[in-house]
Amino acid sequence: MFHSHEELLQRSDCLEKVKPPADCRPFSPHLTKDTKGKRKKKNCSQSLTNAIKTSKYNLFTFLPLNLFEQFQRIANAYFLFLLVLQNRHRSDNQVNNRKAQVLIGRKETNLKVRQALPVTGDLGDDIEKLADFDGEVRCEPPNNRLDRFAGTLTCDGQKYSLDNEKILLRGCTLRNTGWCFGLVLFGGPETKLMQNCGKSTFKRTSIDRLMNVLVLCIFGFLAFMCSVLAIGNWFWEVNEGSQFTAFLPRQDGTDAGVSAFLTFWSYVIILNTVVPISLYVSVEIIRLGNSFYIDWDRAMYYARSDTPAEARTTTLNEELGQIKYVFSDKTGTLTQNIMTFNKCTINGKSYGDVYDYTGQRLDITEKTETVDFSFNPLFDPRFVFHDHALVEAVKLEKPEVHAFFRLLALCHTVMAEEKNEGELLYQAQSPDEGALVTAARNFGFVFRSRTPDSVTIVEMGRQRSYDLLAILDFNNVRKRMSVVGADTIIYERLHQSCSKLMDVTTEHLNEFAGEGLRTLALAYKDLDEDYFHQWKRRHHEASTALEDREGRLDQLYEEVEKDLLLLGATAIEDKLQDGVPQTIEQLSKADIKIWVLTGDKQETAENIGYSCNLLREEMNEIFTVSGNSPDAVREELRNARNAMKPDAVDSVFPSERSLVKGPKVLMDEEVNGEHGLVINGHSLAYALEHGMELEFLRTACMCKAVICCRVTPLQKAQVVELVKKYKRAVTLAIGDGANDVSMIKAAHIGVGISGQEGMQAVLSSDYSFAQFRFLQRLLLVHGRWSYLRMCKFLRYFFYKNFTFTFVHFWYGFFCGFSAQTVYDEWFITLYNLMYTALPVLGMGLFDQDVNDAWSFQHPRLYVPGQLNLYFSKRAFFKCALHSCYSSLVLFFIPYAAVQDTVRDDGRDVADYQSFALLTQTCLLFAVCIQLGLEMSYWTAVNTIFVLGSLTVYFAVTFTMYSNGMFLVLPSAFPFIDRERSAGQQTSVSSVAHSVLFFFRESRAPGPASPPRGIRSATGSGTRHDTTRHDSGELRVRASVYSLDDSRPRDPVRQTRQIENLTRVRNVLEERNELFSISVRSQWRIILDPGQLC
Repeated sequence: MFHSHEELLQRSDCLEKVKPPADCRPFSPHLTKDTKGKRKKKNCSQSLTNAIKTSKYNLFTFLPLNLFEQFQRIANAYFLFLLVLQNRHRSDNQVNNRKAQVLIGRKETNLKVRQALPVTGDLGDDIEKLADFDGEVRCEPPNNRLDRFAGTLTCDGQKYSLDNEKILLRGCTLRNTGWCFGLVLFGGPETKLMQNCGKSTFKRTSIDRLMNVLVLCIFGFLAFMCSVLAIGNWFWEVNEGSQFTAFLPRQDGTDAGVSAFLTFWSYVIILNTVVPISLYVSVEIIRLGNSFYIDWDRAMYYARSDTPAEARTTTLNEELGQIKYVFSDKTGTLTQNIMTFNKCTINGKSYGDVYDYTGQRLDITEKTETVDFSFNPLFDPRFVFHDHALVEAVKLEKPEVHAFFRLLALCHTVMAEEKNEGELLYQAQSPDEGALVTAARNFGFVFRSRTPDSVTIVEMGRQRSYDLLAILDFNNVRKRMSVVGADTIIYERLHQSCSKLMDVTTEHLNEFAGEGLRTLALAYKDLDEDYFHQWKRRHHEASTALEDREGRLDQLYEEVEKDLLLLGATAIEDKLQDGVPQTIEQLSKADIKIWVLTGDKQETAENIGYSCNLLREEMNEIFTVSGNSPDAVREELRNARNAMKPDAVDSVFPSERSLVKGPKVLMDEEVNGEHGLVINGHSLAYALEHGMELEFLRTACMCKAVICCRVTPLQKAQVVELVKKYKRAVTLAIGDGANDVSMIKAAHIGVGISGQEGMQAVLSSDYSFAQFRFLQRLLLVHGRWSYLRMCKFLRYFFYKNFTFTFVHFWYGFFCGFSAQTVYDEWFITLYNLMYTALPVLGMGLFDQDVNDAWSFQHPRLYVPGQLNLYFSKRAFFKCALHSCYSSLVLFFIPYAAVQDTVRDDGRDVADYQSFALLTQTCLLFAVCIQLGLEMSYWTAVNTIFVLGSLTVYFAVTFTMYSNGMFLVLPSAFPFIDRERSAGQQTSVSSVAHSVLFFFRESRAPGPASPPRGIRSATGSGTRHDTTRHDSGELRVRASVYSLDDSRPRDPVRQTRQIENLTRVRNVLEERNELFSISVRSQWRIILDPGQLC
């Protein structure tokens, strides 16, 4: 409640800081302490004690150490970075500590009228009067409804109604007034601003939902693989394990079952890479990047209002590539929402058309002569009208014409601002009101000013002031403000004597609507003074009630709004936005179905439908549903369905019981040709009832386009929810006004257009821009690219991780199921962190199959996204099978290449680390080549990422396998006498030759050739002699080479190695174990890779 006469407020972020009363003191809780006992000081000894400490943290080190450990996870650092960007605490401090706050970005321009009560407004700025004011306010408890407020002010024994027009909300700024005094009703978290700052509903994409299912499947598959390997370990321990106790000592009591149990959990750790831990971080980075593309797209920037496109969320980008249904508002979304008074009908006569001397109607062009309004000194020079007959009727002072424009000048909520002498500026909440008041102004009925209880206008040069007795508010349910409203609503409340005039006016309205004009009917009623005073008393009682105030007021409105007398109707032009027909045509070619949900009458909506190519003449048929009863609506829906698919009615709607139960998902039905459906608000109310909603949905979904007329905001949301519930499709809702908010929130994706009706729709949306035509670029370009990139990323991510993990699985069958890893530790650590992270992110951020121009030329490219063809359960399992095949090749070909194989200089390469180096190198090359095959669009960044990753890999590998690293980190080379062989440059070179051989063999028709054949292909100048003995005897496989090695030998070292070999061979003969001995110019013994454990 405030004290001023004329205030306009704009949603921005200025708020006067209100000082508390002098007698108001802050309250703070008192701290208490227990005084029953006092803690005594203890003398601490300086000597060492026998105390131990096993805790990880103490009071002082917990925070820094724990934070350090937490940020070892890159994901935590990433989310902290996002929180820092949001500056939440800094914004809170600014709001709480500044007298005036400005929250940048709301850009609310919708001005609303707020007026003080006369009893308080008369106090003005007199501090003494304000201090002596004695009153009591009773109001509803804090809530989040911005459009309503119920309260009463009791002063001097009188009750005054307080509603939404009498309060200022936190977060608003005053316009057209310099100051106000107010009483604080709610503060802090109780304000409506903070009440509306609840948790936003998190929208999940279809890919997210699929990912949850796949991750659960992956967990199950991980458990299966670990179980197989654990069972294998149990069998190996039972059959072979006891023979290795001399080399692998174990604790007493450790049997095969315990070993298998421990092995299961060991393999859970080793094979954990099959579960995409880093997947979600990478997904969020890709989504963030694609969101920036939308924000930076200059093709979606509207220069006239300086409005760029904005991705208000980063979690729904790929969902834009799967849209099947678009629900659109009409006014302000398809049209410009810039209203122009075009035509009218008064007392049965139509005005606005131009005729020649023969009575033929002429087309209005720019050259058509306009009306001269110079007789009115307050006319608006921007106003254009062509029919001189209406001006002549005004000058002739026809009573009906004067009453018509007087009504337009009085019944509204527009505010007038006079900047200079005679220069009026109207500020209206509704563009329709602004257009009607401007028309009345130019025809001689000029609205000048208003107070809380009066309205001043100038009638044909004479200023008059009218007392404002009561306001019967407009809302989207009533669809009227007293005597001005929708024709269907006004007609229901007309007196019987207006039947003939109503028929003529209806003909004119249909003509106007056929031209795509917005129509409103005007009426009036003469009230008896005694009746009015009695009604006014009841109105005051209802308006001061705290319970069911709205219901009681609606009853009083209905009581007085009957037996009205019709004056005429107005026709306002709202032109289509640029590019709307082309956008709808493109979206239709992309198999996107568009439903228009509008509050306009049926004829207007149909005309707009034809104008924007939503409805086309070449359509087979356009069905109209206008039944006034449930049975009539059901019959019309069945007739329409029977016309589209004659054999479908009985099979789809066999009985009422089947309709009530209904299927969980309605599948699309094929029809012959293209059809349209138009349904009005009354029929839609019946169609949305529980027993008929499926019938309506099935019929509507068979049509190419659907138009719902005269719908309420609630019905808009119900239609969207109906499609979401029963159709396996992604929905998008787009609108520009507060009446579209419920629809925008109900859809999978909400798009707000920043237009003439404020920012409510934008603030509730996921994406926003200034023009409807930008929707085609959002969907056909950004949406399709985002979906394609995300699907390719997921397929490749699973491929590279599964291939990496499956090699571990196959290796388990050759290492005694001992949970030994194939790759070295550095490769395991850096594989997802460095070697493959940037290449896959580059594909997810830069890849595109066609450019934006081709996306517009071929809109059918959008269809695969609607059908989930790029990533689904089937695509995932194909990827898993591909990974399984690749892992088999990547493991067995290197295994066969190094088994029992020596280089030309006689040195063997069949050691663990050389095999690991060969396998991991082949793996990295394979996943990089697969990335190149998946990539459709190579950029310099992608090339740098791929080649850079390979360069980093070889730099790390040559560093880690150098002689110097062996001296620094000997534990990194765990096998006896293999360090120097794996770390020497010549050994690495031999592995590189094996890599080239691997890729040469992989291109051959049989990459999985028998190992012996592969060994024959690689072993030049070698001889394989195999000695086999009966079971229970020592089996020795030896290969003797007579290659000349001219390098000098160390006699002492050679003698020591021969002694070691002899000692180990004696042990083997005693234990009857199976090993493989390779004899060269100097005797050495190594473990066969096939028997590693």
